[in-house]
Amino acid sequence: MKTFDKKIPKITFVIPSRNNLDLLKLAYKSIRNLDKEYMEVFQGSASREHELKHEILVLNDASEDGTQEWLDSLDDENLIVYTNEGPDRVGIVGMFDKGIELANTDIIFAFHADMVAGKNLDINILKHLEKGKVISATRIEPPLHPEGPEKIIYNFGIEPEEFDWPIWSKRNESFEEDKTTEGIFAPWCMYKEDFLAVGGHDELFAPQSREDSDLFNRFLLNGYDLIQSWDAIVYHFTSRGSRYNKFAGGDTGKDSPEWQQTNSKNMRNFIRKWGTNVQHDEHMLPIVSPKYDIGFVVENCNEQLLQVLEPWCSVIYTDCEWEHYLKTEQEDTTYNLNERIYSVQSEKQNDILVRFDGRQLTNEGFQFLTQLSEILKDSGEIGEMEFDIFKITINRLKTYEKDLIK
Repeated sequence: MKTFDKKIPKITFVIPSRNNLDLLKLAYKSIRNLDKEYMEVFQGSASREHELKHEILVLNDASEDGTQEWLDSLDDENLIVYTNEGPDRVGIVGMFDKGIELANTDIIFAFHADMVAGKNLDINILKHLEKGKVISATRIEPPLHPEGPEKIIYNFGIEPEEFDWPIWSKRNESFEEDKTTEGIFAPWCMYKEDFLAVGGHDELFAPQSREDSDLFNRFLLNGYDLIQSWDAIVYHFTSRGSRYNKFAGGDTGKDSPEWQQTNSKNMRNFIRKWGTNVQHDEHMLPIVSPKYDIGFVVENCNEQLLQVLEPWCSVIYTDCEWEHYLKTEQEDTTYNLNERIYSVQSEKQNDILVRFDGRQLTNEGFQFLTQLSEILKDSGEIGEMEFDIFKITINRLKTYEKDLIK
């Protein structure tokens, strides 16, 4: 484990923000407090020549709540502001990647505007950080989301005006534990060149939702160690930039219509890309199933069934009309759906073909299709097999998930 007896490297904290001014002020204050804490721990003086100033890079995504005016008022030579003038937002996917592109340090910290850094967050993250590692801080959250073994539930305030800064300053260290576990979630810190090596976020998931799960899968497949540090603490107000954003029609504990729409479409895009829903263990370490080239051959299909089945295969061969489905679905994905839907009479070249009658498909049968990758991994063999209503032809069992790293 690394120790820092004199000087630690500077970090760029990358913070997208949209209409979160009150929370952003807390995030900014907490990061600047790290500079003071560093001097107390290592310098014992407030001499400016020994001052550490991390870079803070705020990406203002078409905010209308005075965010730009407040940022313009700050006298901080280590603050970089990138502004999307709007009126439409870019979203976390584009803003995070723009921020990392602009970062002037070797180390980047993907931070959120609704987070408050705990004491010595930087020191406790950096002592674990090396090339090929991604280090996550441990979140303390109010009781808005379900509990989990990877976080701590404690209420320092649900709204920014309720946040008790003096109590937080005194007590946040008491939650620290000198241990690490495997897992990843925001906020996370890594070397900029490691982030760029996997190509950054995938625009498939713009403006946001499931972009982090996709990125974490690619980190894992690229061989990075994904580590949670339990002595690096942040307070997380939970989902204020997206799910509960009041400017998007949400509220504390209430999903915004905007988030519901993007979450729904990107769940489908995640399945198209990875062949499964998001998977992780109890500590949020990604689980990546094999990705096979599977074609569904569906007779007696209809548009409703086409909508359900299409994301779960590489290609679907159908006997129903699909022009209306293409018209409504294509705007929600960067996949060319014309290359994913064909007539049942078309030539079929997929590694694996699954034939069935759509009229006979039950909920149990659909669950079989959603779990097919794991079934093939455990018991698949070249040749023909039948299960219930399904006739399955396995021509080869090549997997393609590593093709998705970049």
